[in-house]
Amino acid sequence: MFHIELVEKCKANDRQAQLKLYRQYCDGMFGVAMRFLKNADDAEDVLQESFIKAFQRIHQFKGEVTFGAWLKRIVVNGSIDFLKSKHQRTEELDENYMHVAEEDDWSVEESISLEQVKAAIEELPGKYRYVVQLFLVEGYDHSEISQVLGISDTASRTRLLRGKAQLKEKLKDLVYGT
Repeated sequence: MFHIELVEKCKANDRQAQLKLYRQYCDGMFGVAMRFLKNADDAEDVLQESFIKAFQRIHQFKGEVTFGAWLKRIVVNGSIDFLKSKHQRTEELDENYMHVAEEDDWSVEESISLEQVKAAIEELPGKYRYVVQLFLVEGYDHSEISQVLGISDTASRTRLLRGKAQLKEKLKDLVYGT
């Protein structure tokens, strides 16, 4: 059954269609939540809340993006809200001192594995980690990141630039063993 048909049936409150959509997306969306939360129980909670929210608001889905992309945004927002509710300490930057720098081409040594990159991202301070993860891993652009995190586009660009610089240093240490 096509996603469009499933979504339309979900809009009509068809429980079977909701179950099918849930089964199609639950594993992938669990992975998204885990990348943020690092705890299976918390990720399951956020996942369940995200699906409830999605089904409650499914009439707002207009098909401008794929259903998966729409749902992923709900899961990402839910994960970030969960982290905020846990009173994760975040440091705010004074945006008056920020400037937008040109984004450079970004590549990683071939000897570095994806798992090593992900582990290095986890070591970044939160204010950089979330921006780097949303940009490099989740594929969000700066306007989306600024909306999700409640920061300006300038702050998103600056945090990405600084986060990538720190990430490069961490990866360089892995390559050269310093």
